[in-house]
Amino acid sequence: MKSSLNFLFACLFIFNFSQAKSKPDTVRIGAFIISIHDINFHDQQYTVRFWLWFNYANPKFDFAKQIDIPNAKDIEISSESIDTVKGRYWAQMRVKCTMKENWRVKDFPFDEQHLKIEIEDEEQDINNVVFVADTANSRFDNVEVLDGWKVDKFTVSTDKSVYKTSFGNPDPGHHVQTFSMFTIEMDIEREATGLFLKVFLGMYFAFLIALVSFLSDTNELEPRFGLPVGGLFAAVGNKYIIDSLLPQSSQFSLVDILHSLTFLGIFGILTVSAIALKLHNHDQVTKVHRVNKIGAAIVIVGYIVTNVYYIVTS
Repeated sequence: MKSSLNFLFACLFIFNFSQAKSKPDTVRIGAFIISIHDINFHDQQYTVRFWLWFNYANPKFDFAKQIDIPNAKDIEISSESIDTVKGRYWAQMRVKCTMKENWRVKDFPFDEQHLKIEIEDEEQDINNVVFVADTANSRFDNVEVLDGWKVDKFTVSTDKSVYKTSFGNPDPGHHVQTFSMFTIEMDIEREATGLFLKVFLGMYFAFLIALVSFLSDTNELEPRFGLPVGGLFAAVGNKYIIDSLLPQSSQFSLVDILHSLTFLGIFGILTVSAIALKLHNHDQVTKVHRVNKIGAAIVIVGYIVTNVYYIVTS
């Protein structure tokens, strides 16, 4: 009887021990965003600096060597420190990353962007390590985080990252690998009033130069046609400059719309001038002044109304 009880206790001990061994380590992880800078729309990237910390019980973990940020171009870790608090390890490190980002430029410069930083343990899968987000202490620096932008939302959370590959593991049952993932997300909105003026001031001056042609006599070919053509080239040059700052996109953006309206407006000025010149050559002086006046009003009002509409609705 005694031997049977001993055998039973031994079985229970082995079972509990195996259950304890199979339970993954829980790691509390948090972040503090120091700054986001070097935002580059053309190269589709930005740089972020942040503090990252871990609270865990397993002394074998070395997160400075284990972590990976899949959506980063490069990762630089510094100022690493490890301490013990209440029997658990507390690791801190400062991280600097150049992040890949698919910028949304449809409403540029009134654009809103969603930034996402995904952090994984590249050595331990979800059977060994499970991240728990430290939401109470994770935040961003309100003063230094982002110049020229407003942070609308900041969240940290955890999720699973699934890779449908064994990474060459020959053992059966490893065709899918799952890792715990810590995610930092931010919604940012550009403070665009000053930038809008800088970006589009040249375009609007080009249109104003073209409008000056309406003040000339209808038979003066050089100002009636030379000024709009000069304004057209200036508007085209302004668009090339802006396009060099933005990533290539098949989507028709606000920049494309406003420049297209300017091109159409200048074409309208040239059309009115051509009609007025033809009427002048046929000595229809009364019609010439009426066409010039009505045409100028239609072009100016149409240009202003359409511009305001697309800017307000962007």
